[in-house]
Amino acid sequence: MNMIWKRYGRWVMLVSLALLIKIFSFFPDAVEKYYATGLYPIMARLLRILFGWIPISLGDLLYIFIFIWLLVKTIAFIRKLFTKRISIPYLVYVLSRLGWFCLMIYVLFNLLWGLNYDRRGIAYQLQLDVQPYSTEELDTALQLIVEKLNALDSPSMASRDSLQYKSFLFRESVQSYKNLFAKDQIFRYRYPSVKPSIVSYLGNYLGFTGYYNPFSGEAQVNTTVPIFIQPFTTCHEMGHQLGYAKENEANFAGYLAAKSSGNPTFRYSAYFDLYLYAATELYMRDSTLVKPLRDQLRPAVRNDFKTLRKFFAKYENPFEPYIRRMYGSYLRANSQPQGLRTYNEVIAWFIAYYKKYGKAAL
Repeated sequence: MNMIWKRYGRWVMLVSLALLIKIFSFFPDAVEKYYATGLYPIMARLLRILFGWIPISLGDLLYIFIFIWLLVKTIAFIRKLFTKRISIPYLVYVLSRLGWFCLMIYVLFNLLWGLNYDRRGIAYQLQLDVQPYSTEELDTALQLIVEKLNALDSPSMASRDSLQYKSFLFRESVQSYKNLFAKDQIFRYRYPSVKPSIVSYLGNYLGFTGYYNPFSGEAQVNTTVPIFIQPFTTCHEMGHQLGYAKENEANFAGYLAAKSSGNPTFRYSAYFDLYLYAATELYMRDSTLVKPLRDQLRPAVRNDFKTLRKFFAKYENPFEPYIRRMYGSYLRANSQPQGLRTYNEVIAWFIAYYKKYGKAAL
């Protein structure tokens, strides 16, 4: 019996832990109470304390190391396959190691962050009545966003150059969450860990502007993209750090933080991104409604949209569609059935927020 346990005991424990995590995820009230607002904030703060002071992105280095390690192992396996040096025991060994690696990643990912996908979420915390919205409500929302963008255009230009300094960008992002915390204490953000991604240029080809690394607790920001979208991206990734795993919720947390900033460039960045989401949704419903609102934008704002389109067009490549499909599949596998369109769903939260608090709160 002892020999059997010594051989298979760790597998039993790991598989049991994975099953317990999966069963626990089916109870969003329990996840919200015991994990999302209980265990997770403690672990997240600990990770930020441990790694936040280091100037370079440990999360990027970890992913680079894993990629190289997997590449080396794969090449070695293919070589053995072609030289016919693969035996049945060796194949069983490789499959068992791969299975162990995948189970470990699953358990660590969910314990360190992934269970946040199954929480009640930001609408529950803010008591927002998020419902499917009509085309008329979407049109009204886009009109409000256009008004905000036009009003913030000139003031935001005055401080835009400061965003070229990463320290300023990250410091102002932290201050934005401090301002938001003063209004609502569920948004407490301590021990910053926000860093420029080492692989920012690669990210341009892969189509990402930032990401959160659950294994290091760091928020990574692609600082090579146009500077006027960087404030919202930074606040979005910090929203992930606070436990808002779903992209629509991280978007809404990022919006609330950026609009709470005393810096008009941050508020402009928030409404700039909201315009992209709302205009896309409205175009899919009734494309004739978008053009009149787009024409209302001030020339400088329209020029920013042109700049952004040119930037992403510069990095178009044949691999990006496949990467987007893979990422969409990842989102669907993690309680986001709309895939990449989950980002756009922030508009439902925006409309619910507007209905509850009125135009003055936007």
